[in-house]
Amino acid sequence: MEIVDLRSDTVTQPTPEMRAAMAQAEVGDDVYGEDPTVNRLQQMAAEMLGKEAGLFVPSGTMGNLSAVLAHCGRGDEVILGHLSHTFVYECGGISSLGSVHSHQIRNQPDGTMALDDIQEAVRSDDEHFPVSRLIILENTHNRCGGVSIDKEYIGQVASLAREYNLKLHLDGARIFNAAAALGVSARDLAAPFDSVTFCLSKGLCAPVGSILCGSNEFIYQAHRVRKQLGGGMRQAGILAAAGIVALESMVDRLVEDHIRAKMLGAGLKEIPGILVDPGSPSSNMIYLNLDRDILPMDAAQAANLLDEAGVKVGVTSQNRMRLVTHYWIGESEVDIALNAFRTVL
Repeated sequence: MEIVDLRSDTVTQPTPEMRAAMAQAEVGDDVYGEDPTVNRLQQMAAEMLGKEAGLFVPSGTMGNLSAVLAHCGRGDEVILGHLSHTFVYECGGISSLGSVHSHQIRNQPDGTMALDDIQEAVRSDDEHFPVSRLIILENTHNRCGGVSIDKEYIGQVASLAREYNLKLHLDGARIFNAAAALGVSARDLAAPFDSVTFCLSKGLCAPVGSILCGSNEFIYQAHRVRKQLGGGMRQAGILAAAGIVALESMVDRLVEDHIRAKMLGAGLKEIPGILVDPGSPSSNMIYLNLDRDILPMDAAQAANLLDEAGVKVGVTSQNRMRLVTHYWIGESEVDIALNAFRTVL
């Protein structure tokens, strides 16, 4: 049975071109800064995002944590959304490992935080308060439906950050998806940020890794943090080689994933009992709810039945699902998934 895996774009596997590049990669000891393939990947990533330097890390979680710890000291405070990946899905690392306090602001349905809420969250200079140090945005915003945050809003938040002398970090795990959805360059979206993390191992199909980008001074600090976190990987060029192929060949094709998502979303909307979120998909993610007045099952039960039919989906709550398109989901896989939904539901 062919398996159609829509749980996440993290399930992507390296392409044959990536596997060949990994097998032939020139390597050295990256802890000494001597792996030429890692160095090339870091330079490519920094140039693509308009930053001075880049740092290859094993995961986006380590990238975000390294950024926060490079920007903040113990007891400092980070302003971020209550649905942000850093707050919800990264094990509380900024607090447990960095002693950095989080100030959560309610995310709006479009993934933003209200500017007034951000401004109100900035602490005054009072010995009773933690020191406000950093604002984190996410683009695309996972829990808000894979929505893209546009340049206008980013610029407004950047102006606030400058006004209050705060740093600005972007969890840009899917920044290239955001750029494709908005019809702009990732460089433009990244421009106002002091630091940016993006993933190679989601829609870009590389097997492992993320890149953290910023100024030379910032990356120097983040490199030390990466070492503290156990992220020194020695002959990591074998992994970095796949990342280079990803940046060269996978960025421009992400729009195809968005087209497949729209095809899938349109088909799902025609099935009774499926309530696709308004405006979904805006990138490669579809969020939907099951109408329990029509369907006699919850999301977990439906997911189990779909799994038996060869289609894997993500369950995010009792009646809610997430479906994500990626390189390995073509038109035929969309058809298989829709037929499975029609049969099961």
